[in-house]
Amino acid sequence: MNKMTVNDYQKLINDNIYKYLPVCNSENNIVSDAMKYSLSIGGKRIRPMLVLEFCRACGGDITKAMPFAVALEMIHTYSLIHDDLPCMDNDDMRRGMPSCHIKFGEEYALLAGDGLLTSAFGVIAESDIAAEKPEVAIKAISALSRLSGVCGMIGGQEIDLTYENKNAPLEVLEVLDSLKTGALIRCAAYLGVISACNDENYIRAADIYAKNIGHAFQIVDDILDVIGDEKELGKPIGSDAQCGKSTYVSLLGLEKSREYAEELTNDAVEALEVFGNESGFLKELAYNLIKRNK
Repeated sequence: MNKMTVNDYQKLINDNIYKYLPVCNSENNIVSDAMKYSLSIGGKRIRPMLVLEFCRACGGDITKAMPFAVALEMIHTYSLIHDDLPCMDNDDMRRGMPSCHIKFGEEYALLAGDGLLTSAFGVIAESDIAAEKPEVAIKAISALSRLSGVCGMIGGQEIDLTYENKNAPLEVLEVLDSLKTGALIRCAAYLGVISACNDENYIRAADIYAKNIGHAFQIVDDILDVIGDEKELGKPIGSDAQCGKSTYVSLLGLEKSREYAEELTNDAVEALEVFGNESGFLKELAYNLIKRNK
């Protein structure tokens, strides 16, 4: 397939993502609508985009990788629904829209998150790749389970809760972010590569890239919480400081935080050498992520 742009990928993902939602009877309309609503305010689609682009860069068919991409976005979206709940971050807005529990009620939001989580593994299990190469689907399900679970994203959320309203040192913050934010980005890179090939050099390089851009992504989030525009972000700024949370900005300052994000991005781009001429999109994406304003 020809090289893609960010807009190409976003349109492709948005055109396909709802096709994988489970179809139930009319008694399940509220939860189904809540699942679809939350997917519809999905933002930049960075994670599924990485799945598809790593697949393409490795010579694979991105149409076959689409279920992997959608499954990962379902996991990411479920995590956001649960993060916004009153028992967690208690956020009323998500990307400029009412959070799922504000629109549908707390109990239905909880079920919508659970529905997306459980559906994700079925999407991979029922994919063409699973039918043709079941060993690849097993690897994908295992990675998604591990990196979204207590040793990955959920583990990061636990650390975040543990350090709520108290200062976390830099080394704890880096572990937290490597799990809460970074784990699913690493999963995206891995799923993209294995959907196309089983090249260990590609897998290692993709993981280095993903670790570094995931880390840089969170640093930029912390910066934007201080200097961002609320209309651009779709949520209030300054919430981290109000909650007394440690961030890269509070620990390092604005300038050093920017320098750190740039250093990580350069390391990410350097890791892409193994992909040769197919790395252009991924390089541009890495640099654009640290320049973003939302």
